[in-house]
Amino acid sequence: MTESKSMILGCAGKTLTPDEIRFYGDERPWGFILFARNIGEPEQIRDLVAAMRDSVGRPHAPVFIDQEGGRVQRLRPPIAPNYPPAGEIGALYKEDREAGLRAAWLLSRLHAFDLRRFGINADCLPVLDVPIEGASDVIGNRAYGKDPETVTALGKAAADGLLAGGVLPVMKHIPGHGRAFSDTHFELPTVDAPIEELRAHDFAPFKALANLPAAMTAHVVFAAIDPANPATTSEKVVREIVRGEIGFDGLLISDDTSMKALSGDFPSKAASILAAGCDLVLHCNGVMEEMVGIASRTTPLQGKSLERAKRALTCIEKCDTADEAAMRAEFATYFDAVA
Repeated sequence: MTESKSMILGCAGKTLTPDEIRFYGDERPWGFILFARNIGEPEQIRDLVAAMRDSVGRPHAPVFIDQEGGRVQRLRPPIAPNYPPAGEIGALYKEDREAGLRAAWLLSRLHAFDLRRFGINADCLPVLDVPIEGASDVIGNRAYGKDPETVTALGKAAADGLLAGGVLPVMKHIPGHGRAFSDTHFELPTVDAPIEELRAHDFAPFKALANLPAAMTAHVVFAAIDPANPATTSEKVVREIVRGEIGFDGLLISDDTSMKALSGDFPSKAASILAAGCDLVLHCNGVMEEMVGIASRTTPLQGKSLERAKRALTCIEKCDTADEAAMRAEFATYFDAVA
């Protein structure tokens, strides 16, 4: 079998074009990602996911999505209920710790039911960022709370719920996006906090959950570590902080290269991300010209990166047998999920 390349790509619409099929077949991305623009009727979603896998000749190629709840949720009614954001789970946890933990686990287990029926097997969740007062609302109520302990506890429960349902969790945005005072979709934020503060607050949830199988980087400059480069393209941040201090040896995926926070053309972005030590380059918007640029500088997935990729997928080979209706009823005792 031809080896995959170190990238995860999106597509433009609800079906693959002949050009996309040809391109994916030639360039062999390791995985794919879906956005709201790709979501229509149930049968269409299933067909699209199957077509993505067919294009690379791998029936278990990972297909990712951002399905958190709240404002970041790609599957919506009538395909999946509207779910509460992480902040509401955190509020429940403050009132009743056991209830909060159970609700976080259940929400992820329900996501797994929703995703697996379409063949989607990876969810960019949990968000382990710990926002500070005044930070950009790009994280906001996507975070479980404003203290590392809450974020760690609920993030672990959320990841466990996905794994139980056979869906790969991707914790984000390592080593922490909670101090960013601007939205990385539009510009590059710089965090000036001293390293001791970052260790105690921002890095803590990632360090506590460093054994999770996959993580997504933050397009954020940490001036105390590498004032010249965002974490995504910083060899110093990846090697010394993510791999070293935090101790994460799982699959490291860049945040989206089509976000404005990263400078340079797409070939140079891809090359910089891999040179920094990330395992995979993520490109989400489905623009063919940009994907061609990404593909021109990505390399075959091999060595340690290939090992991490295989290990991540091994985590989701089995899922529990659970009563979906009973779990939905139980979740409704905590939150009204609007069908």
